[in-house]
Amino acid sequence: MADSKRYSTLVNNTILFAISNFGSKILSLIIQPYLSYALDSPDVMGVTSLMQSVANLLIPVVSLGVSYAVIRFGLDKSVDKSSVFMNGLATICVGFAMMVLCWPLVRLIPNAGDYLVLIYLCVLMSCLRTLCTQFIRARMLNRLVAVDGVLTSATLLGFYVLFLNVLHLGANGYLLAMLCSDACSAIFVFVAGHCSTYFNFKKFNQSLWKEMLRYCIPMIPASISFWVINASDLFFVQGMCDGVGGHSSSWWVGLLKSGYYLPQIITIVGQIFYEAWQLSAVTEESDRQEFFSRVFRVYASVMFCCAAGVIWLCQPMMHIFRQDYFLGWQFVPFLTLASLCTCLNNFLNSVYVVYKRSTSSLYTMLAGAVVNLILNFFFIQWLGPWGVTLASFLSLLLVFLLRAYSTRGLLVIDFHPGWMLLNLSLILVEIVILFTLENWVLPVTLLTALVCALNFREVFTMLQKLLGMAKRKK
Repeated sequence: MADSKRYSTLVNNTILFAISNFGSKILSLIIQPYLSYALDSPDVMGVTSLMQSVANLLIPVVSLGVSYAVIRFGLDKSVDKSSVFMNGLATICVGFAMMVLCWPLVRLIPNAGDYLVLIYLCVLMSCLRTLCTQFIRARMLNRLVAVDGVLTSATLLGFYVLFLNVLHLGANGYLLAMLCSDACSAIFVFVAGHCSTYFNFKKFNQSLWKEMLRYCIPMIPASISFWVINASDLFFVQGMCDGVGGHSSSWWVGLLKSGYYLPQIITIVGQIFYEAWQLSAVTEESDRQEFFSRVFRVYASVMFCCAAGVIWLCQPMMHIFRQDYFLGWQFVPFLTLASLCTCLNNFLNSVYVVYKRSTSSLYTMLAGAVVNLILNFFFIQWLGPWGVTLASFLSLLLVFLLRAYSTRGLLVIDFHPGWMLLNLSLILVEIVILFTLENWVLPVTLLTALVCALNFREVFTMLQKLLGMAKRKK
């Protein structure tokens, strides 16, 4: 009964977070093609992508990674919730003050000077929104998380239409939309989640703050390393691909950004599951080894099926973009595999979260980041702009292998390596055929079906188990 309960809890939370994320994730799938029409050209898309990447780089630095500590320590029943919230807020205030002092250095980031005020405000609002949402997650207010996800999606869409279509503000409008949407979300969650009742300067706890910082500070270089693997591609293409194929480097950056569109499907599925899984991984303490192993097998099965399907659809789906973005399909296959590895890496990161081993998260991501920088440089020279996608996949695969090895000292998970290698091999063959054969449709379709058949049993068995639970509840 206890075993069934923890699986049903995981499923219920996953469904709830799926509802929470549905609006925002559907929007993220709509927004990229929309931007290809709303912005003047791939060059402008490239500039907006670079500025968003700059903001994403600064967020973990400003927040000192405290969102990880807020949810981890907030889930501890013995820790005072007000102290967790106030310590998190104090951390963000200190981090933002430090970033203000570093204004001259931040201006040196390529293309950032013209958008610096908006970038700073985007970073601050994003940090405050994350603090509030992670805090209500730690208090298990999952329905409020769901409502916030829907409202945030609606406001973001409205601000995009206002600033891009009505006021025609271009890259400035793109950043303004994100800023205003995050601000509205932070205010809503703070009020609806009754965070004001936990807002008490006297609850600032210095000893707890030190403990939280010891936990979250290693997350800063880990987050930066993750950024290096996922976003430095844009800067390498910006710096090394000017004139390739007769196009500017910003044009190639915009095209690469469009290539991230379909792999978002993998990321969306992974993020929804991880939000729910993170709660179960920490709170379910009995027989963790079997629990983690069974969930990983089903989770990886879904991920492999999604990856094969996304690669199968990458050419026809790129037709929803403006015509001059179609070539972006060539970025999709290895970005899809990179997204697959990211999702599996996040699952293994939950082991570090459970045992509060954030330094292990740092070392593994740092190794991947270093390899990524090296491979980016050489692969661009060898393959052109498309080389960065292969570099991202290989570096994230390295992170997975390192985490699979290092977590064995904490929790032994059965990865079924032969099964995983077979799945990966079939998908790699699918990619080779896609790039080399003009009549690729039939063989790629057959390979996609084969990957789905290979993983069908795991997914179907779990569905049967869940349906059985639902019947017993009735």
